[in-house]
Amino acid sequence: MNKFTLPAFAIALGLGAATAHADVNLDMSSEYPVSSIHAQTADFFAKTLADETSGDVNVTVHHGGALGYKSVDHYDAVGDGAVQLASSFSGAWSGINPIFLVSSLPFLATSIDDTKKLYEATRPFYEKALEGDNQIFLYAAPWPASGFWAKQPISSVDALKGLKIRTFDTPGTKTLQNAGASPVQLSWGDVVPQLTTNGIDAVLTSADGGAGSQFWEYLSDFTEVNYALPLQVTHMNRDTFDDLSDEEQKAVLDAAKKAEAFGWAALETRVKDNYAELSENGVTVTKDISPELLALLKSSAAPQVEAWKERVGDDAQTLLDSYDAMRAQ
Repeated sequence: MNKFTLPAFAIALGLGAATAHADVNLDMSSEYPVSSIHAQTADFFAKTLADETSGDVNVTVHHGGALGYKSVDHYDAVGDGAVQLASSFSGAWSGINPIFLVSSLPFLATSIDDTKKLYEATRPFYEKALEGDNQIFLYAAPWPASGFWAKQPISSVDALKGLKIRTFDTPGTKTLQNAGASPVQLSWGDVVPQLTTNGIDAVLTSADGGAGSQFWEYLSDFTEVNYALPLQVTHMNRDTFDDLSDEEQKAVLDAAKKAEAFGWAALETRVKDNYAELSENGVTVTKDISPELLALLKSSAAPQVEAWKERVGDDAQTLLDSYDAMRAQ
């Protein structure tokens, strides 16, 4: 009768094979609703990664702040490994590193083409910042252009005066304050509660963001301003990434590249789809604002861009010079 050592016996029973490989299950946090453009991009990333690894690496995306994190919390949560991945609004990290504010600076890039050029100029700085805090940058794509959700069209200087409007970062707050409004800086998860209690009368965000949270239940108008197309960044804990096999790491980076292409391509038709949905739900879309209001907004924003350059230092001018060179090509 043959005798087996314990390891050999385990292999004979197939136990060794069972323990040699285990599926990798990861969590991704997002504070935005499942119907938003970046929730759909995150879902695309997760599906692509699962397909490319034949189900060996699985990402569960938790939408709508289900894990209790806001974008500002994601930076430390992912760096510390409390959650393995997150999809985050980059402007929320301006207090951590002002470089993350660049895509939401008012009127710096107001078209998809310019936003793409600005992203290409800035990506190396994003990668460096995240790498320094135990994270890797996977991909980014912009939100549709920010405008004004309100109870009336905000197309004139008078309509903006005294308006209690939500903003998403300090430059936006100061810009609208300079322009005569009464802005309140809020994370996304706090917007609907403030609308419900009349804490705010308006919201600076995209048509997409408002549609995802059904703002038509509180606000009747969206005014197109093309204020900025801020980026949503997907990032991953460095230790988690390093624990993957070489093949799995490649699959993560490949899925990220495909998700980024998906997110940018979706932007091309998203605004049209958003406006159709708004119309179906009784929201009036105003596409023109007065030249006086546009001039006021731009002049009110200019000092904020200069203040950002001072905070960032030499890197700011390097980045902007690269951006200007790309626009000139």
